[in-house]
Amino acid sequence: MKNIFLNTLFLFVSIISFSQTSDISISVSDAGTNEPLLGATVYFEELAKGAVTDFYGIATFTEIPNGNHIIKISYIGFKTIETTIDVGTKKEFAFKLESGGNELDEVVIQSSRSTRTVRKIPTRIEFIGAEELGEKAVMNPTNISMVLRESTGIQMQQTSLSSGNTNIRIQGLDGRYTQLLRDGFPLYGGFSSGLSILQIPPLDLKQFEIIKGSSSTLYGGGAIGGLINMVSKTPDEEPTLDIMLTQTQALGSTANVFYSKRNEKFGVSLYGSGHYQKAYDPEDDDFSNLPKTTSISFNPKFFYYPSEKTTFWFGLNGTYDDRIGGDITKIESGENGVHQYTEENVSKRLSSQAVYETQIDSVSSLTIKNSISFFDRELTIPDFTFDGKQTNTFTEINYQKSANKTDWIFGANLYASDFDENDNATLQRDQTDITYGAFVNNIYDISDNWILETGLRADYNTDFGFFPLPRVSLLYKNDSGFSSRIGGGLGYKIPDIFTEEAEFINFENVLGIDKSSLNAERSYGVNLDFNYQTRLFETIGFSINQLFYITAINDALLLNSTDNGFFQFENATDEILSKGAETNIKFTYKDFRWFLNYALIDTKLNYLAGNPQKPLTAKHNAGSVLMYESEKWRIGYETFYTGKQFLSNGTETTDFVTMGLLLMRNFKFGSAFVNFENFTDRRQSKFSPLVLPPHDNPEFPEIYAPTDGFIFSVGIIIKPFGNEDDD
Repeated sequence: MKNIFLNTLFLFVSIISFSQTSDISISVSDAGTNEPLLGATVYFEELAKGAVTDFYGIATFTEIPNGNHIIKISYIGFKTIETTIDVGTKKEFAFKLESGGNELDEVVIQSSRSTRTVRKIPTRIEFIGAEELGEKAVMNPTNISMVLRESTGIQMQQTSLSSGNTNIRIQGLDGRYTQLLRDGFPLYGGFSSGLSILQIPPLDLKQFEIIKGSSSTLYGGGAIGGLINMVSKTPDEEPTLDIMLTQTQALGSTANVFYSKRNEKFGVSLYGSGHYQKAYDPEDDDFSNLPKTTSISFNPKFFYYPSEKTTFWFGLNGTYDDRIGGDITKIESGENGVHQYTEENVSKRLSSQAVYETQIDSVSSLTIKNSISFFDRELTIPDFTFDGKQTNTFTEINYQKSANKTDWIFGANLYASDFDENDNATLQRDQTDITYGAFVNNIYDISDNWILETGLRADYNTDFGFFPLPRVSLLYKNDSGFSSRIGGGLGYKIPDIFTEEAEFINFENVLGIDKSSLNAERSYGVNLDFNYQTRLFETIGFSINQLFYITAINDALLLNSTDNGFFQFENATDEILSKGAETNIKFTYKDFRWFLNYALIDTKLNYLAGNPQKPLTAKHNAGSVLMYESEKWRIGYETFYTGKQFLSNGTETTDFVTMGLLLMRNFKFGSAFVNFENFTDRRQSKFSPLVLPPHDNPEFPEIYAPTDGFIFSVGIIIKPFGNEDDD
């Protein structure tokens, strides 16, 4: 009798409980267009229950208990909303999301010189955000090479074993064709180019913006292959303090500190970095694969906000870097018998940046900026020293105006560069260049689906004349997740002696630029890409980007030997033609992300017989990155394939695969991490020699593979003001 009563009571309670739940639907749409949003996430936090909206923007739920519930609705490119609904009073709920979230599509890109977001800019721009930058900073806290090396179609080309000098190659084109920017300022050109990547720590950067192909219309000469704009962190009302300490098994120690804070009128950001590396010789061949390095950087910035519409900031950037590589015995004990060869680079850099920005009214703004950079470098090998100082100045004013369907940018700038070689040098290769520029750029919304961008720059160089630089880009996008961009433009580069070929021979016996006999390098290029993103099986996010490109360079600057043992610059008789394709695929599932990429780089030197492939340029490259990210853990596994390459003498190299593993644990105080970089220990010395005899005067073959091999690092990030995640 008792059991019958209990069963009856349980059934009665179950019936009551069932009657207190409801099946509901939640529709999500774009507040601006009223279009339904496919793939928006709706989540009941207390119930730990979520769903994704379908093609009609509707998410359905069954058996939701009646009463008040907090829900969170999020979608890429839109502001996340968190609100309370009363289940039981009705079964259908509707919400509209406003654009302006902090995801990729809503990030404002500075390199476009527009206030538009990625989704609405016809120019193809690749974006690397703070989260990924944080991962790469853990993998390599000393410089930004890791960030760029793992981007599709970008190659970090090392030009010196002893000093580690490295250049950026975009789509197979030499490093001098890539314009490096920081907060929109030209960065580290000329004499500093080979060391610049090694002297930019990543901790105070919040995003990277990469434009591939001719970009000279917006930023002037030097952006033939593309441009990379590094955007710095800015202070917020909440103080930020990050302390990062890293140690490697190769006896490299790094410390980074970043602090920022602002109030109503003033703000400040302070960044400092110190790095020491002991000379590292994994082959035990008595020559360093990593140079002995002492590097110190500091970067204070001061902000003033006289009103809500106006900001003025001033920054300084200073770097001291001393790196010496070569014979380990000489480095550690001094010259002794055959132990004589070292290469030492001592460089000092100081630069300033000043920016004034004001919102004139609701649709127009004015920006004035100036930078002055001073660089002092001394490169020493036995019996030869290349010593010089370079000063660069850049000033720009631009006016922006936005209307309902069109954005205008008008600007003018002045760029001056002065290189002064030591007066004791046998070859005096001093060079001064002054360039005046004016530009106009327009973005016009033809319709909801079509957006056109056009631009024109007119540069005048006092030695090489006038350069008209038009460009045009067209964007098509629809609401089903598909978009496509096509664009093209012209570019140019003023000749100077700081090329990869000259760097490789330490500028020894390299004659200066003869402006009367040389032409500026000129280029044209076209990009076409297709993008698609959707949801697979409602739980798996999928996106793909397919790029096709072609860039041609005329009057390319070549370094050729003369009959009397010198090297002189000449213009190529035919073009360099680089064409290819890049594929990027992304899958997301809960806390997992999987990135796949492939790059075809077909760069031909048409000025040589047979139109050979450019040396040290792998035609086929591929990569895979699998990431797991939760509140507590961040785990990444990377695999990269580099195809066969040709050396300058026509020898074909072997292909190889490198792998890396990152483990990171978040705590209340910050994070701790371990990183296994290139843990399969792929390095060039396993395929071919890195150093050729004689020992006292060695020869160094071209570098086509990693030289340092496996690097294991451990570190800690301390956040005294709290961490987003805890244990």
